[in-house]
Amino acid sequence: MGINIVITGVTGMVGEGVLLECLQNKNVDKILSISRKPVEWKHPKLQELIVPDFMQLDVFREHLKGFDTCFYCAGISSVGMNEEEYTKITYDITLHMAGVLKEMNPDLIFNFVSGGHTDSSEQGKVMWARVKGKTENALAKLFPGREYNFRPGLMKPVKGQKHVKGTNKYIKVLFPILNLFFPSCNIQDIGKAMINATINGYPKNILEVKDISKLAAEAI
Repeated sequence: MGINIVITGVTGMVGEGVLLECLQNKNVDKILSISRKPVEWKHPKLQELIVPDFMQLDVFREHLKGFDTCFYCAGISSVGMNEEEYTKITYDITLHMAGVLKEMNPDLIFNFVSGGHTDSSEQGKVMWARVKGKTENALAKLFPGREYNFRPGLMKPVKGQKHVKGTNKYIKVLFPILNLFFPSCNIQDIGKAMINATINGYPKNILEVKDISKLAAEAI
């Protein structure tokens, strides 16, 4: 039997790319997308739960039973945001959803898409890095031994993705050159690594680009 996955962020570039890997991966049986608006993909494995306010996820708790893992790919750029606003979206909402999912699935494994240069000390000068570090640390306490933080750098979209916008539209073209200068991976590899971490685990709960690539290459 394969695994049952809750996924967020499918209307964004990372979440969509991870979703596409899950849809075609033989080790995945069922996927529940939690989002504020409908998914543009249809598949027998895929179910949708539209939640206008993630802080009200408790209302939908009966839909959240029977899942092995969460691939938390939702997120937002910190550009133009103050720390309070960014913390609400990145920390408060994430921890609330994680808590509800754990209540309904006590053995859940939580996979969180963080970011390169995240500040685990929570004391640095870069606001987004502190908040991401605070979120990683809190999730690790909530899911001791069952939580993984993925810190991708430059990411190459999956073929056929619809949600590649802004400067990300040029990454696929420039990827062969940028790949020479920046830590990078395919978004497809993030999905594979999350699936493999759920099934087989990984020695570390913070996965940098080299860890993501290594874990994605493991055969199941």
